[in-house]
Amino acid sequence: MPAAYRDLFDMPREVAYLNAASYSPMPHVTAETGRAAIAHKVRPWELGADFIRQQNERARAAAAALINASPDDVALVSSVGYGFATVAKNLDVPCGARVLVLAEDHASPVLEWYVRAETQGFAIETVARPVDFDWTRAVIEAVARPGAAPLAAASISSVHWADGALLDMQTIAAAVRKTGAALLVDATQGAGVTPIDVAAIDPDVLVFPTYKWLLGPYGRSFLYIAKRRQSGLPLEQTQNSRRDVRAENDVYFADLAFADTARRFDMGERDHFVSLPMASAGIELVNAIGPATIAAHIRPLTERLADGVAGLPVSLTPMAQRTPHILALGFPRGRPLDLQARLARLNIYAAMRLGRLRLSPHIYNDAADVDRAVAALRQILG
Repeated sequence: MPAAYRDLFDMPREVAYLNAASYSPMPHVTAETGRAAIAHKVRPWELGADFIRQQNERARAAAAALINASPDDVALVSSVGYGFATVAKNLDVPCGARVLVLAEDHASPVLEWYVRAETQGFAIETVARPVDFDWTRAVIEAVARPGAAPLAAASISSVHWADGALLDMQTIAAAVRKTGAALLVDATQGAGVTPIDVAAIDPDVLVFPTYKWLLGPYGRSFLYIAKRRQSGLPLEQTQNSRRDVRAENDVYFADLAFADTARRFDMGERDHFVSLPMASAGIELVNAIGPATIAAHIRPLTERLADGVAGLPVSLTPMAQRTPHILALGFPRGRPLDLQARLARLNIYAAMRLGRLRLSPHIYNDAADVDRAVAALRQILG
């Protein structure tokens, strides 16, 4: 693997792209895979009989390897929201129980419960943002809150998308398991950089997309479902979810029983000639480099950013609580107008999220990018 990871991307030197938490650039290998995949769709008669199955299983295996899962426990879905809709269809939340969510968490692990709470008679309990950004402690306290209604599920992100705070999922999982509740994890901002081992965490469900840290396209996500949760109904009814409903059979509906693994939850129209191989290529590159190596590359960059803005009128998530790859700057005295646009005019790209400037470097960034961003921020804010 080259020392200059930037060479893996079409990244001009004058561009300081610090916005992977929104969407990452595609590396050459992902783009080239997409071009080749389009050619397959242009000339489908050249496809081998086993082409589709191979593409599906390649993607499933890559995603499983990333989180230390069995491919049998991974479903191919379109989005994180699709994954949580599938879970909500199958999770029995009793009347009078509660579902935990994080304050200001992203929509995907939250909104599905809002549309069900009133009709099913359960409560949504929102864990307030802790002043010290210690979401792990805050969640554990909420799980064990004296006098609270029975806990049915904790539906939370492993990294808070807006402030970059890291949640200790293994510690939270242990607390949730003691109550008999389900742990549902949105790993959108963690997968690919923070270590995720579902064998160690043992979540009931974990979902992640490819278009951010996994260097892939939109429209491709992966739904891990623990074996104890694999007897439910898929969100859609498709032939691929059944044991033996095949167009090539003499009898189409030969066996309507559901598949025995997480494959039963695969989305309809999963056999996308273009985006699925691209998703595989991106995850395979991340697996080859290694999430730990990626984190080790990025952490000094976010620390350099934090050191560089010291003394400016900004607030930071404390180092002990933040993930290595996201640095969010708050503005207690108010932020300058058009800050994001002013940075973009200097070819420095970041995102405003919930009043914070979110800086999120990836493997293609280096100290020169960080120093340019620091110089611009000091000029604008100082």
